[in-house]
Amino acid sequence: MADMTQFELARTEEGVSQYLLSKMLNRHGLIAGATGTGKTVSLRKMAEYFSAAGVPVFLVDVKGDLSGLCQSGQKSGIIAQRLEKFSLPDSYLQSYPVRFWDVFGESGIPVRVTVSQMGPMLLSRLLQLNATQEGLLNLVFKVADDRGLLLYDLKDLRSTLQHVADNASLYRTQYGNVSAASVGAIQRSLLQLENEGANKLFGEPALNLEDWMQTENGQGVINILNAEKLMNSTGMFSAFLLWLMAELFNTLPEIGDPDKPIFVMFFDEAHLLFDGASKALIAQIEQVVRLIRSKGVGVYFCTQSPLDLPDAVLGQLSHRVQHALRAFTPRDQRAVKSVAETFRTNPNINVSEAISTLAVGEALVSFLDEKGMPTPVERAWILPPSSQLSPIDEAERKRAFQSDPLYRIYKDETDSYSAYEALLEEAQKAQEQAEAEAEAKLAEKNKKPGIFDAIVKGATGQRKQSGGGLAYDVANSIAQTARRKAVSSITRTITRGILGAITGKK
Repeated sequence: MADMTQFELARTEEGVSQYLLSKMLNRHGLIAGATGTGKTVSLRKMAEYFSAAGVPVFLVDVKGDLSGLCQSGQKSGIIAQRLEKFSLPDSYLQSYPVRFWDVFGESGIPVRVTVSQMGPMLLSRLLQLNATQEGLLNLVFKVADDRGLLLYDLKDLRSTLQHVADNASLYRTQYGNVSAASVGAIQRSLLQLENEGANKLFGEPALNLEDWMQTENGQGVINILNAEKLMNSTGMFSAFLLWLMAELFNTLPEIGDPDKPIFVMFFDEAHLLFDGASKALIAQIEQVVRLIRSKGVGVYFCTQSPLDLPDAVLGQLSHRVQHALRAFTPRDQRAVKSVAETFRTNPNINVSEAISTLAVGEALVSFLDEKGMPTPVERAWILPPSSQLSPIDEAERKRAFQSDPLYRIYKDETDSYSAYEALLEEAQKAQEQAEAEAEAKLAEKNKKPGIFDAIVKGATGQRKQSGGGLAYDVANSIAQTARRKAVSSITRTITRGILGAITGKK
């Protein structure tokens, strides 16, 4: 494609091209439509254009059907029909550089983040904590920061939480109340999260976002996160994607409005990012979406209806691709009317009627012009993908990601010295010190004559008087046995108290 300052995404029935201007592509966008109406194809086509322009891309693949981007499309079936419809040459078909990722490491390079990177706000949402429990989790993070305890994985978080609970009296004055009920609730939520596979998400080596911002032979690498299994835990799914967006915002420098984005993200099933989100979290997301464009990052949400997104976020999405919505009920009809009102009007199009009659692959589109103003809505056909429409097979995918140079970096999980090891070491030292103090006290006590010494002394005197015998042996045995039992009982009592108070764990 010779001209990379604009991308032709669609054409009207009359053959009028609908362009996306590369300089405006960090202004974010929305791809919406009912299932089966073509929004995934629109997402794929836009990703191809970004890659061809040298812009790295991140895609969430919720259905496992985007892996074909790494293969050239075939001139057959619906693709052949669309090529003919738009008079596109055979050279239009091509492949793109793709890198496969998977939180569980089964169909892509493993993806991990640390507990510290995720932070207490997103973790609270992931754990479905109430306000009181979220406050305690914030307290735990604060203690970890102040003590230099590194929170990498879930066992680090669990051990730090237990440490705070076991030493509540020490932390209560400085940090606030430590509720035993809240501690228990968080521990139970952590256990449930582990059962959902979160131990695969949290750990090291953590993802280096620079590895997602690569190019190959002038094309941007398309990073595909397989979310088929991840979708079973919508909490993990949404928390990871929100972390990704926030991490880019926090780490990338300000660059204003570049000639083209430096990175673009597509979030499919975007409504999951906001389901159950607190007002504070939604406000934070809206702020990130609003400001991240100055970092050169474009964010494109894909969902069934624009009304799935909060108004504050929806107002930041400048480019619109609206596929068909079915209006079978009065509620659906109200939704269609609301969606129609989000477009800049075109006197030649009745948007409310058009939304319900769009064919598969057809959409209502409105993009920003060179002045940053939305263009009037147009009804147009999305151009066909250049890559293979069907996914590649599992064996081919496995070969692709296991031969990737980054696979060797992320393949094996590491367990660095962190909060878990530090607190365990601290507990062991406390135990050793307690045992030493107990032994010292016993030694000091044994220097003074006591009941044991009196028994032995008396028995010894009797033996001297009587020349030894059974009475002496019995008395001596009783004294020695009593002493051993007393020492053992005292030592066990002290050690058990120390272990219970300090470690609270095995």
